Amino acid sequence: MQTITEAAVPTSVQASTRDAEFTAYMNARQPSLLRTAYLLTGDRHTAEDLVQTALAKLYLSWDKVQRRELIDGYVRRILVNENNSLWRRAWKRRELASDELPEVPRHDEYDDGRSRALWEFVQSLPHRQRAVIVLRYYEELSEAEIADALGVSVGTVKSQASRALAALRDRAPDHLRLHDGEEER
Repeated sequence: MQTITEAAVPTSVQASTRDAEFTAYMNARQPSLLRTAYLLTGDRHTAEDLVQTALAKLYLSWDKVQRRELIDGYVRRILVNENNSLWRRAWKRRELASDELPEVPRHDEYDDGRSRALWEFVQSLPHRQRAVIVLRYYEELSEAEIADALGVSVGTVKSQASRALAALRDRAPDHLRLHDGEEER
């Protein structure tokens, strides 16, 4: 019986297998990536664009990824880098914020208003501090994983998190803080 090596498999079969693997990954991880992108950008439409760009870049590098178990970290790195690049573009600096929102977001679960108010404070943080807070507390990554995703040292992650949390404590009004005997939701 003759065995077929990967080199002997026609290119169209390899491309089909690659596409199937990528499609399976994309379908499984897209909701999580969209959540992370939204938390980084604070805007659903920008988050969707960010995820689309990240997945396009991942697709182009799909064959180069040797360790499939590390793909999530690679994509998070793309998301953070692309988000940082968005703010460097000239057209983005000319964009003006408005006090009027086109639509009001809906929550699927009960929210007494704390999470929305707290999220407004998180959005006011500098980009690197926001990225650290999003990856640590929303994505629940370790400091080492965050350092790897952002391309910085663990010490930088710790200092950025410390500064961000101090800023959030200083800015948050009393009604958003936990009081004695009150549990976190």
